[in-house]
Amino acid sequence: MARNLDLSALRSFVAVADTGGVTRAAGLVNLTQSAVSMQMKRLEETLGVALFDRAPRGLTLTAAGAQLLGHARRMVAANDEVFLRLTDRAHEGEISLGVPHDLIGPVVPAVLRQMAAAFPRVRVNLVSLLTRELQAEFARGALQMIVTTETEAGPGGETMARVPLLWMGAPDSEVWRRRPLPVAGEPLCAFRPVMLAALDAAGIPWALVLESTFTRAIEAAVEADLAVYAQLAGTVPDGIAPLAHGGALPALPPFAVNLYRAPTLAGPAADALADMLRAGYRTLSLESSPRPFPLRPGSAADPGPLQRAIAAACG
Repeated sequence: MARNLDLSALRSFVAVADTGGVTRAAGLVNLTQSAVSMQMKRLEETLGVALFDRAPRGLTLTAAGAQLLGHARRMVAANDEVFLRLTDRAHEGEISLGVPHDLIGPVVPAVLRQMAAAFPRVRVNLVSLLTRELQAEFARGALQMIVTTETEAGPGGETMARVPLLWMGAPDSEVWRRRPLPVAGEPLCAFRPVMLAALDAAGIPWALVLESTFTRAIEAAVEADLAVYAQLAGTVPDGIAPLAHGGALPALPPFAVNLYRAPTLAGPAADALADMLRAGYRTLSLESSPRPFPLRPGSAADPGPLQRAIAAACG
């Protein structure tokens, strides 16, 4: 049968240990001296050990009492944190977060999961648009925090990571050997002009075989090995991988993944969200080798460095 310790008694026990006496401890926990004395007696009876050596000059901890003290501090602190997270108005509300669609996975799902666990009364409203559209919404105050892909951070922006831009295709792709090179891209994607300019500079003929505003259509064509495209390392879904082209395609410049936060967005939840995003996107900057990057955090291919990084940022 499970036996439970009295949390109020543990709080009083910590106070007695810190002050060295029942009288001073009673004032700290807002109880009478006799009430605190009774709590200590019942706590000792429950555990079957003496917690204090009682002397004329005050109380000192026994070996058992010293062992209990660390546990008691952690239990009281955990109790107080639960009450703070679930009742403090500083831990409730809404945050509007904008992220480009190609930067949602794998970072954002893990971040939203951690935020829901750490701040259950804070709602994160996710908006997915192109970087230039997110910047416009942020400028007019419709979004409080945005993640962008740019060559450099703009005014008020913070570069969280500098991530390699890589040629992507089917894992067993052969289409990248063709000339003109079949490419796919979205009309307003910031990577598309960079990709095409690099091909032109290298003297490689290319043909735009698919242009669509729907990311999934682009991904389907690439996964079917009908075309290649450029994408940041670590952001492609299963079925698409960095091309091992051995230098046959030109190198592409890295892009900055930037964070913008409205000056009016303050508080522990907003701070935690920013820290989690920093930790998550920092992992992408390490991914530059020509191999697939798993989409799902904690999958068999990746036992969880992304989750651990975000959890550490959450504290």
